[in-house]
Amino acid sequence: MVRTLLLKASESRWLRERGVRAPFVRRAVSRFMPGETFDEMLRAAQELRPHGLDAVFTRLGENVGDLREAKAVADHYVDAIGRIEALRIGCEPSIKLTQLGLDIDRGRAREYAREITARAHAAGNYVWVDMEQSHYVDVTLDFVEGLKRDFPNVGVCLQAYLRRTAADLERMIRAEAGVRLVKGAYREPAAVAFSDKREVDASYLALSKTMLVRLHGQNGARAVFGTHDTKLIADICSHARAQGIEPGSYEFHMLYGIQRAEQARLAKAGERVRVLIAYGTYWFPWYMRRLAERPANVWFVVKSAFAR
Repeated sequence: MVRTLLLKASESRWLRERGVRAPFVRRAVSRFMPGETFDEMLRAAQELRPHGLDAVFTRLGENVGDLREAKAVADHYVDAIGRIEALRIGCEPSIKLTQLGLDIDRGRAREYAREITARAHAAGNYVWVDMEQSHYVDVTLDFVEGLKRDFPNVGVCLQAYLRRTAADLERMIRAEAGVRLVKGAYREPAAVAFSDKREVDASYLALSKTMLVRLHGQNGARAVFGTHDTKLIADICSHARAQGIEPGSYEFHMLYGIQRAEQARLAKAGERVRVLIAYGTYWFPWYMRRLAERPANVWFVVKSAFAR
Protein backbone atom coordinates (compact mmCIF):
# COMPACT_ATOMS: atom_id res chain seq x y z
CA MET A 1 0.00 0.00 0.00
CA VAL A 2 2.84 2.41 0.86
CA ARG A 3 4.48 1.71 -2.49
CA THR A 4 1.22 2.38 -4.33
CA LEU A 5 0.71 5.68 -2.52
CA LEU A 6 4.25 6.80 -3.29
CA LEU A 7 3.86 5.95 -6.98
CA LYS A 8 0.60 7.88 -7.10
CA ALA A 9 2.37 10.81 -5.45
CA SER A 10 5.07 10.70 -8.13
CA GLU A 11 2.37 11.31 -10.76
CA SER A 12 0.70 14.22 -8.93
CA ARG A 13 1.37 17.60 -10.47
CA TRP A 14 -0.06 19.32 -7.38
CA LEU A 15 2.42 17.53 -5.09
CA ARG A 16 5.27 18.08 -7.53
CA GLU A 17 4.73 21.82 -7.52
CA ARG A 18 4.36 22.07 -3.73
CA GLY A 19 6.56 19.24 -2.50
CA VAL A 20 9.74 20.79 -3.88
CA ARG A 21 9.13 23.84 -1.70
CA ALA A 22 9.07 21.95 1.59
CA PRO A 23 12.42 22.37 3.40
CA PHE A 24 12.28 18.92 5.01
CA VAL A 25 11.71 17.28 1.61
CA ARG A 26 14.68 19.13 0.14
CA ARG A 27 16.83 18.02 3.10
CA ALA A 28 15.74 14.43 2.63
CA VAL A 29 16.34 14.35 -1.12
CA SER A 30 19.91 15.62 -0.63
CA ARG A 31 20.71 12.10 0.57
CA PHE A 32 20.08 10.81 -2.95
CA MET A 33 21.46 13.62 -5.11
CA PRO A 34 24.39 16.01 -4.52
CA GLY A 35 22.62 19.01 -6.05
CA GLU A 36 20.58 20.33 -8.94
CA THR A 37 23.44 21.37 -11.25
CA PHE A 38 25.81 19.51 -13.52
CA ASP A 39 28.79 21.01 -11.68
CA GLU A 40 27.53 19.54 -8.41
CA MET A 41 27.14 16.16 -10.10
CA LEU A 42 30.64 16.45 -11.52
CA ARG A 43 32.18 17.16 -8.11
CA ALA A 44 30.40 14.15 -6.67
CA ALA A 45 31.67 11.94 -9.51
CA GLN A 46 35.23 13.09 -8.94
CA GLU A 47 34.95 12.37 -5.22
CA LEU A 48 34.06 8.76 -6.01
CA ARG A 49 37.26 8.06 -7.93
CA PRO A 50 39.60 7.50 -4.94
CA HIS A 51 37.19 4.81 -3.73
CA GLY A 52 37.41 2.87 -7.00
CA LEU A 53 33.94 3.94 -8.12
CA ASP A 54 32.96 5.33 -11.52
CA ALA A 55 29.68 7.11 -12.29
CA VAL A 56 26.62 7.31 -14.51
CA PHE A 57 24.90 10.69 -14.74
CA THR A 58 21.37 11.67 -15.64
CA ARG A 59 19.65 15.02 -15.83
CA LEU A 60 16.21 14.59 -14.32
CA GLY A 61 13.14 15.28 -16.43
CA GLU A 62 10.68 13.44 -18.66
CA ASN A 63 7.73 13.91 -21.00
CA VAL A 64 8.76 17.36 -22.22
CA GLY A 65 6.08 19.21 -24.17
CA ASP A 66 8.26 21.63 -26.12
CA LEU A 67 10.84 20.74 -28.77
CA ARG A 68 12.94 23.72 -27.75
CA GLU A 69 13.28 22.18 -24.30
CA ALA A 70 14.13 18.82 -25.86
CA LYS A 71 16.84 20.45 -27.97
CA ALA A 72 18.24 22.17 -24.87
CA VAL A 73 18.42 18.80 -23.12
CA ALA A 74 20.28 17.27 -26.07
CA ASP A 75 22.70 20.21 -26.18
CA HIS A 76 23.26 19.85 -22.44
CA TYR A 77 24.26 16.20 -22.79
CA VAL A 78 26.56 16.90 -25.73
CA ASP A 79 28.31 19.64 -23.75
CA ALA A 80 28.44 17.47 -20.62
CA ILE A 81 30.10 14.60 -22.50
CA GLY A 82 32.73 17.02 -23.78
CA ARG A 83 33.48 18.29 -20.29
CA ILE A 84 33.80 14.76 -18.96
CA GLU A 85 36.12 13.85 -21.83
CA ALA A 86 38.38 16.79 -20.97
CA LEU A 87 38.55 15.68 -17.33
CA ARG A 88 39.19 12.04 -18.28
CA ILE A 89 36.87 10.57 -15.69
CA GLY A 90 34.67 7.50 -15.92
CA CYS A 91 31.22 9.06 -16.11
CA GLU A 92 28.60 7.79 -18.57
CA PRO A 93 25.37 9.53 -19.66
CA SER A 94 21.96 7.97 -19.16
CA ILE A 95 19.20 9.58 -21.21
CA LYS A 96 15.39 9.47 -21.28
CA LEU A 97 13.75 9.53 -24.69
CA THR A 98 10.67 11.44 -23.51
CA GLN A 99 13.03 14.16 -22.31
CA LEU A 100 14.27 14.38 -25.91
CA GLY A 101 10.78 14.99 -27.27
CA LEU A 102 9.58 11.43 -27.95
CA ASP A 103 5.97 12.37 -27.16
CA ILE A 104 6.05 15.27 -29.62
CA ASP A 105 8.16 14.21 -32.61
CA ARG A 106 9.78 10.78 -32.74
CA GLY A 107 11.94 11.74 -35.69
CA ARG A 108 13.38 14.71 -33.85
CA ALA A 109 13.86 12.66 -30.66
CA ARG A 110 15.77 10.09 -32.70
CA GLU A 111 17.92 12.87 -34.15
CA TYR A 112 18.74 14.22 -30.69
CA ALA A 113 19.54 10.73 -29.36
CA ARG A 114 21.92 10.20 -32.28
CA GLU A 115 23.65 13.54 -31.63
CA ILE A 116 24.30 12.53 -28.03
CA THR A 117 25.44 9.04 -28.96
CA ALA A 118 27.73 10.29 -31.74
CA ARG A 119 29.38 12.71 -29.32
CA ALA A 120 29.82 9.94 -26.77
CA HIS A 121 31.28 7.65 -29.45
CA ALA A 122 33.80 10.34 -30.42
CA ALA A 123 34.78 10.69 -26.76
CA GLY A 124 35.11 6.94 -26.22
CA ASN A 125 32.15 7.04 -23.84
CA TYR A 126 29.08 4.83 -23.48
CA VAL A 127 25.40 5.85 -23.67
CA TRP A 128 22.62 4.34 -21.58
CA VAL A 129 18.99 4.72 -22.60
CA ASP A 130 16.61 4.66 -19.63
CA MET A 131 13.38 2.71 -19.70
CA GLU A 132 10.17 4.50 -18.78
CA GLN A 133 6.57 3.27 -18.45
CA SER A 134 5.61 0.00 -20.14
CA HIS A 135 3.95 1.66 -23.15
CA TYR A 136 7.35 3.10 -24.11
CA VAL A 137 9.17 -0.24 -24.17
CA ASP A 138 8.77 -1.06 -27.86
CA VAL A 139 9.78 2.36 -29.14
CA THR A 140 12.72 2.50 -26.73
CA LEU A 141 14.04 -0.86 -27.92
CA ASP A 142 13.58 0.26 -31.53
CA PHE A 143 15.65 3.36 -30.83
CA VAL A 144 18.37 1.33 -29.13
CA GLU A 145 18.61 -1.13 -32.01
CA GLY A 146 18.93 1.78 -34.45
CA LEU A 147 21.66 3.44 -32.41
CA LYS A 148 23.49 0.16 -31.91
CA ARG A 149 23.74 -0.40 -35.66
CA ASP A 150 25.95 2.68 -35.98
CA PHE A 151 27.55 3.01 -32.55
CA PRO A 152 28.92 0.04 -30.58
CA ASN A 153 28.68 1.48 -27.08
CA VAL A 154 24.94 1.65 -26.41
CA GLY A 155 22.94 0.05 -23.62
CA VAL A 156 19.37 0.07 -22.34
CA CYS A 157 17.64 -0.30 -19.02
CA LEU A 158 15.25 -3.25 -18.64
CA GLN A 159 12.78 -3.69 -15.78
CA ALA A 160 12.47 -7.08 -14.08
CA TYR A 161 8.92 -6.49 -12.87
CA LEU A 162 7.51 -6.39 -16.40
CA ARG A 163 6.19 -9.75 -17.51
CA ARG A 164 7.58 -9.23 -21.01
CA THR A 165 11.20 -8.58 -20.04
CA ALA A 166 12.58 -12.07 -20.70
CA ALA A 167 11.64 -11.66 -24.39
CA ASP A 168 13.00 -8.11 -24.45
CA LEU A 169 16.29 -9.33 -22.99
CA GLU A 170 16.60 -11.89 -25.79
CA ARG A 171 16.03 -9.12 -28.30
CA MET A 172 18.77 -6.96 -26.78
CA ILE A 173 21.16 -9.91 -26.60
CA ARG A 174 20.69 -10.41 -30.34
CA ALA A 175 21.39 -6.70 -30.87
CA GLU A 176 24.53 -7.02 -28.70
CA ALA A 177 23.39 -4.02 -26.66
CA GLY A 178 24.36 -3.46 -23.06
CA VAL A 179 21.64 -4.18 -20.52
CA ARG A 180 21.18 -2.55 -17.13
CA LEU A 181 18.63 -4.57 -15.20
CA VAL A 182 16.52 -2.86 -12.51
CA LYS A 183 13.44 -4.01 -10.61
CA GLY A 184 11.16 -1.25 -11.93
CA ALA A 185 9.57 1.78 -10.31
CA TYR A 186 6.46 2.83 -12.21
CA ARG A 187 2.83 2.10 -11.42
CA GLU A 188 1.75 -0.65 -13.83
CA PRO A 189 -1.37 -2.88 -14.03
CA ALA A 190 -1.13 -6.48 -12.79
CA ALA A 191 -1.53 -7.80 -16.33
CA VAL A 192 1.69 -6.02 -17.28
CA ALA A 193 3.89 -6.25 -14.20
CA PHE A 194 4.50 -8.45 -11.18
CA SER A 195 3.40 -6.76 -7.98
CA ASP A 196 4.57 -9.29 -5.39
CA LYS A 197 8.14 -8.69 -4.20
CA ARG A 198 8.96 -12.39 -4.30
CA GLU A 199 7.88 -12.59 -7.93
CA VAL A 200 9.92 -9.51 -8.85
CA ASP A 201 13.00 -10.87 -7.07
CA ALA A 202 12.63 -14.26 -8.77
CA SER A 203 12.31 -12.57 -12.15
CA TYR A 204 15.35 -10.41 -11.44
CA LEU A 205 17.53 -13.36 -10.49
CA ALA A 206 16.46 -15.46 -13.48
CA LEU A 207 17.16 -12.59 -15.88
CA SER A 208 20.49 -11.93 -14.16
CA LYS A 209 21.64 -15.50 -14.72
CA THR A 210 20.82 -15.21 -18.42
CA MET A 211 22.68 -11.91 -18.66
CA LEU A 212 25.80 -13.23 -16.97
CA VAL A 213 26.22 -16.01 -19.50
CA ARG A 214 24.77 -14.48 -22.67
CA LEU A 215 26.19 -10.94 -22.44
CA HIS A 216 29.65 -12.06 -21.44
CA GLY A 217 32.36 -10.74 -23.79
CA GLN A 218 30.13 -9.53 -26.63
CA ASN A 219 30.94 -6.47 -28.74
CA GLY A 220 29.81 -3.45 -26.73
CA ALA A 221 27.41 -5.56 -24.66
CA ARG A 222 27.54 -5.27 -20.88
CA ALA A 223 25.73 -7.09 -18.12
CA VAL A 224 24.84 -4.48 -15.50
CA PHE A 225 22.79 -5.04 -12.37
CA GLY A 226 21.11 -1.97 -10.96
CA THR A 227 20.12 -3.06 -7.47
CA HIS A 228 20.74 -2.34 -3.80
CA ASP A 229 19.33 -5.69 -2.71
CA THR A 230 22.28 -7.32 -0.94
CA LYS A 231 20.80 -10.81 -1.20
CA LEU A 232 20.40 -10.48 -4.96
CA ILE A 233 23.92 -9.07 -5.22
CA ALA A 234 25.32 -12.04 -3.31
CA ASP A 235 23.34 -14.49 -5.46
CA ILE A 236 24.56 -12.84 -8.68
CA CYS A 237 28.20 -12.94 -7.53
CA SER A 238 27.82 -16.57 -6.46
CA HIS A 239 26.32 -17.59 -9.81
CA ALA A 240 29.07 -15.76 -11.66
CA ARG A 241 31.76 -17.68 -9.75
CA ALA A 242 29.96 -20.97 -10.43
CA GLN A 243 30.06 -20.14 -14.16
CA GLY A 244 33.74 -19.17 -14.03
CA ILE A 245 32.93 -15.51 -14.68
CA GLU A 246 35.39 -13.23 -12.92
CA PRO A 247 34.69 -9.88 -11.21
CA GLY A 248 34.99 -7.07 -13.72
CA SER A 249 33.16 -9.02 -16.43
CA TYR A 250 29.86 -7.56 -15.20
CA GLU A 251 28.88 -4.50 -13.16
CA PHE A 252 26.70 -3.18 -10.39
CA HIS A 253 25.08 0.24 -10.68
CA MET A 254 23.82 1.79 -7.46
CA LEU A 255 22.26 5.12 -6.65
CA TYR A 256 24.20 7.94 -5.09
CA GLY A 257 23.79 7.94 -1.32
CA ILE A 258 22.29 4.44 -1.04
CA GLN A 259 24.21 1.46 0.34
CA ARG A 260 27.49 3.37 0.38
CA ALA A 261 29.18 0.73 2.52
CA GLU A 262 28.07 -1.96 0.06
CA GLN A 263 29.40 0.07 -2.86
CA ALA A 264 32.79 0.34 -1.17
CA ARG A 265 32.81 -3.34 -0.19
CA LEU A 266 32.07 -4.48 -3.74
CA ALA A 267 34.73 -2.23 -5.23
CA LYS A 268 37.28 -3.48 -2.70
CA ALA A 269 36.38 -7.06 -3.64
CA GLY A 270 37.25 -6.29 -7.27
CA GLU A 271 33.72 -5.87 -8.58
CA ARG A 272 33.00 -3.10 -11.08
CA VAL A 273 30.69 -0.53 -9.53
CA ARG A 274 29.21 2.66 -10.93
CA VAL A 275 27.18 5.16 -8.97
CA LEU A 276 24.17 6.74 -10.68
CA ILE A 277 24.16 10.46 -9.91
CA ALA A 278 21.00 12.39 -10.73
CA TYR A 279 20.68 16.17 -10.82
CA GLY A 280 18.28 18.83 -12.03
CA THR A 281 15.23 20.67 -10.77
CA TYR A 282 12.69 18.02 -11.85
CA TRP A 283 13.47 15.73 -8.96
CA PHE A 284 10.17 15.22 -7.10
CA PRO A 285 8.66 12.37 -9.22
CA TRP A 286 12.06 10.68 -9.44
CA TYR A 287 12.43 10.92 -5.66
CA MET A 288 8.98 9.49 -5.00
CA ARG A 289 9.81 6.50 -7.22
CA ARG A 290 13.06 5.95 -5.29
CA LEU A 291 11.08 5.87 -2.05
CA ALA A 292 8.59 3.47 -3.64
CA GLU A 293 11.42 1.08 -4.50
CA ARG A 294 12.26 0.87 -0.78
CA PRO A 295 9.44 2.24 1.39
CA ALA A 296 11.65 1.91 4.51
CA ASN A 297 13.30 5.13 3.32
CA VAL A 298 10.10 6.97 4.21
CA TRP A 299 11.30 6.87 7.83
CA PHE A 300 14.31 8.92 6.75
CA VAL A 301 11.98 11.59 5.38
CA VAL A 302 9.93 11.59 8.58
CA LYS A 303 13.07 12.12 10.65
CA SER A 304 14.14 14.92 8.30
CA ALA A 305 10.87 16.70 8.97
CA PHE A 306 11.90 17.17 12.57
CA ALA A 307 15.58 17.90 11.97
CA ARG A 308 16.78 21.42 12.63
